[in-house]
Amino acid sequence: MIQLTPMVKVRLTWALIALVPVLVLAVFFVLPVIGMIGRGLWIDGRFDPLGVAEVLVRPRVRRVLWLTCWSAAGGTAVSVALGLPAAYVVHRLEFPGRQLLRALLLVPFVLPTVVVGVAFRQLFAGPLAFMGADGTAIAIIAALAFFNISVVVRAVGASWESMDPRPAEAAAALGATPAQVFRTVTLPSLRPAIVAAAAVVFLFCATAFGVVLMLGGPRYATVETEIYLLTTNLLDLRAAAALSVLQLLVIIGLLVVLGRLDRTPRAAINRVSARRHRPALSDLPALGATGVALGLLLIPLATLVLGSFRRSGAWTLLNYQALARYDESLDASALDALVNSLQVAFDATWMSVGLGLSVAAVLTRLRTSATLRRTGRVVDGLFALPLGVSAVTLGFGLLITLDRQPLDFRDSLWLVPIAQAMVALPLVVRTLAPILAGLDERQRQAAASLGASGWRAIRVVEWPALRRPLVSAAGFSFAVSLGEFGATSFLARDGALTLPVLIYRLIGTPGSMNLPIALAASVVLAVVSAGALMLVEHAETRVGWS
Repeated sequence: MIQLTPMVKVRLTWALIALVPVLVLAVFFVLPVIGMIGRGLWIDGRFDPLGVAEVLVRPRVRRVLWLTCWSAAGGTAVSVALGLPAAYVVHRLEFPGRQLLRALLLVPFVLPTVVVGVAFRQLFAGPLAFMGADGTAIAIIAALAFFNISVVVRAVGASWESMDPRPAEAAAALGATPAQVFRTVTLPSLRPAIVAAAAVVFLFCATAFGVVLMLGGPRYATVETEIYLLTTNLLDLRAAAALSVLQLLVIIGLLVVLGRLDRTPRAAINRVSARRHRPALSDLPALGATGVALGLLLIPLATLVLGSFRRSGAWTLLNYQALARYDESLDASALDALVNSLQVAFDATWMSVGLGLSVAAVLTRLRTSATLRRTGRVVDGLFALPLGVSAVTLGFGLLITLDRQPLDFRDSLWLVPIAQAMVALPLVVRTLAPILAGLDERQRQAAASLGASGWRAIRVVEWPALRRPLVSAAGFSFAVSLGEFGATSFLARDGALTLPVLIYRLIGTPGSMNLPIALAASVVLAVVSAGALMLVEHAETRVGWS
């Protein structure tokens, strides 16, 4: 009988832990994406790569690529321009209601895209109809900024709050004005965080689906929505595959850039104490920009809520009462769809958190040599790929590849939560991996030298640091899954619709009462999603680090 050394046993254990998420990713992500792309590259059983080139030179495809680039750039510019002053106000000023303002600025990121699309349609077709922006690129850019201001606030604000205040104080003591201090001291320290946040925002804007589909339709299509339209309306899988390949290559490039930015030195961590101060006259521009950002976030939602109480020009609760009514054309009621969405989101959450925790734990163990560190970067990049692949590609790929034994999941109730777990998985890994990587390896070694077993060392050393990030990862995963629309639009079956899919179908179904009911359903979905984030914020303040 072969005797294994303790070191070999540990390595085998971690290899088995890594095997599970790798197999899941291979079956439910890599295989479907390859299947979708293969449908477009192999025509009548023959490999035809020239067909991809032919697709990319089509006039409409060139317009789609151009719109994707400049709308993402516009959304990024607005998000950064409004997010930077808001990050300063939230993280460097002290005033009553600061925590509430922070929560309001962060809520939009987890709102379902369908809800935001409905809200902006209601806004630009109603109170702001005079602007003529309904169904235009202006509405799309405004909605993209709505989502991503919170990304800038969260990412840049954390770096701003941790900066050592002494260099800025020294510059001010030497006579520098607040603007000079910001330009010469603060901005250089924040530049890596700003660039990284802008890159992430551009990635999110370029891959936005539901909100662009709702506001732009076929006329203002981006790569993401064009893949959907080509797949569902025109059945042109070659063109859809060509755009999927192009999108994948571009996003992988962005992820490589983000990986390099993650290794760029950031602002020095403040070892003194975070110093917030009362607002002064010099803070008025930042406060004004934050007010504009808050208006951009709250006015569409207020318009949505008010519209949900209107029917035939009168105030009423009938729209909410109708949510429990069964709709024969949709084979569901909004209440049934909400219950199904909650169940699916719960299943997707425990899947993504379980897989993400395994991946993060394995990544932190691959640091003992240069070779293992390179392997770790490859594994990390592999599990970041769902960020760079169209949810539409994933959803349709799951539908056409998992259609035969032993992988026939077409009629399985697990297919939708699995797809949503794949979408949320990179967010979980990105939340947990830095925490585990930041732990001092000497703590693990000390626990082992004192006789603690591997699992006891994990419970004593790693679990206290993981409790709070796990709550955060689970909350964000739940909120993202609750509002996921791209992959779910292909996979949700009649009789088991999720609420985002039902809302989209209500809007697309003729009938004067469908839009008011869709508005009410959107309000309910927004409240549930925002409530999930509020619970996360509350839990994070109660769950300690030790």
